[in-house]
Formats: sequence, C-alpha cells, structure tokens
Amino acid sequence: MLHVAHTIAPIFLVILLGWFLNWRQFIPSSLIGPLNRLVYYLAIPAMIFREVARSSFALYFDPLLLTATLLPLLIVFGTALLAGKAWSLNRQERGTFIQSSLHGNLGYIGLAVCYYLLGEKGFTSASILAGFLMLFQNLLSVIGYQLASTGTGNGRRLWFLIKKIVGNPVIGSALAGMTFSMLEISIPQIIDRCLTIISGMALPSALLVIGASLSFGLMRSRIKLFLAAGLLKLLACPALGVLAYRVSGIPAERFLPGLILLAAPTATIAFVMAGEMNGSTDLATAAISMSTLLSALTFILWLWQFG
Repeated sequence: MLHVAHTIAPIFLVILLGWFLNWRQFIPSSLIGPLNRLVYYLAIPAMIFREVARSSFALYFDPLLLTATLLPLLIVFGTALLAGKAWSLNRQERGTFIQSSLHGNLGYIGLAVCYYLLGEKGFTSASILAGFLMLFQNLLSVIGYQLASTGTGNGRRLWFLIKKIVGNPVIGSALAGMTFSMLEISIPQIIDRCLTIISGMALPSALLVIGASLSFGLMRSRIKLFLAAGLLKLLACPALGVLAYRVSGIPAERFLPGLILLAAPTATIAFVMAGEMNGSTDLATAAISMSTLLSALTFILWLWQFG
C-alpha cells in the first residue's frame, strides 16, 4: 500500500503543480496548446517507439491479455449507451457521456503510472496494449456519437475517425516500434540517444499539461452525470477487466499494465472530439477534470489490491 501511494502521489502532485502554474500564469492558457502538441506529437511517441522497438515483441505481446483488456470497453460502451437513453439525455450529451465513460487517457496518465510503478518492462507491455486500445477507443467513441446523432453527417464522422486513427501519433509510434521489434531492426546509437533525450521530457511535461487543463468551475453543474461517467470509467471498466483477467487465468503480474490502462481517467481528446462531432464540450471538460482528480484515489485502490 505504501509503495503504491509513494508512486501515485508524486504523479498527481505534479498534475496539481500544472494547475497551480496555470493559475499563476507560469503556464498561461495560450501556452497549453503548443506544449500539448509538443508532448503529443513528439515526446510521448519518441518514448513509446524507443521502448517497444528495443524489446522482444514475441515476449511482450499477449493476444489473450489484449482480448481481456478490450472486452471491458465493449461492455461499458453498451452500458453507457443504455444509460444515456434511460436518462433521456439530449443528443449532444449522450455521445459525450458514452465517450467519457470509456475513452481513457492512456498516453499521458496511464503510461506514466505504468512507467513509474512497473518500470521499463511494464511500460513496454503497456505501450503495445495502448496502441490497440486507442484504436478501439476511437472506434467506439465515434460509433457512440453516431448512434446518438440524428443520422446526418455520416461521411464527416467516418472521415474524422480515419483521421484520428491514421494521424494518432501514439498508435503510429507503437506500430512502428512493433515493426522494428518483429523484424529485429536495431536503432542506430545516435538516433537512440536523440530519442532518449526527447523521451526524458515526455511524462513530466504531459502531467503538467494535464494539470494546466483542469477546470473546476464546470464540475459543479450536472455533477450526477459526471459522477456516473466517472463510475463507469474508473470503477466499472477496471473491475470488468479484473474479471476478464481472472476468468482467462492471467496472473496479476501480467495483467497489471492492462488494468492500469483501463483505470486511466477520461482522455483530454474527449474535448476535441466533442467539438468536432457536435457533442457537449462542457460535459467533456468537466468529465476530464473530475475523473482525473478522482483517479488519484481509484488508482491507489486498484493497485493496492493487485499491485
């Protein structure tokens, strides 16, 4: 328990530091976008590519673990879809509620927890899983918006999905790393050292960006809806994952990277997607902020039980 708390607490203290720096204008709002793009398109992909490319793909890729990690997302998707209809949410809120319930922040928070808790081996396993999870999350999110819509703009939504998959740097870097690993292509030393330097800024910068993006004001409205999305994302999703892992006979030391990714809070990309797909940006912002803060406690809960 103490080891888990000592790992999780610093991660979320850095996130809160990001919020404080934004509040004090050391990280002004105008800087968050460019800094986020730097982390998202350069630092995180460089770190993922290097770790995956230098590992043995055959050793780290586990189809059973991948299947057991994807299945909870499908169940939560169905649950959120039914809940949105039962609560008579309007079409804007319904699509965003579905996405907020299943689309986890893998690149910034999930991988950070894996790295600091499980080390490089855990990070490599998580990076491979994250590539597939991001594909599935994006697919389910767009389907959720489609089912919540009036049926117009189908081509626009399909094109948005294609852009999000093809242009996702985390997916691309994971796939590139897998290719290098499977073909046993070695990274030239000078390139490897460049990647090491760039990778060094990935996780600290990502956590500061998350903190600087937090919004407390919007969390006061429709708090029950935000809590419902958080319940599905932070508790139901990892709980279903544990059930799937246990039924599959996967031991805890092997399923921990998958559990951490499933327990990650709502992704910041939910805000962007809500704006692009006629969703509720206010709901997305509040869900991101609330689930990020609550995940400090739920991470400790899950990792205390299985870490």
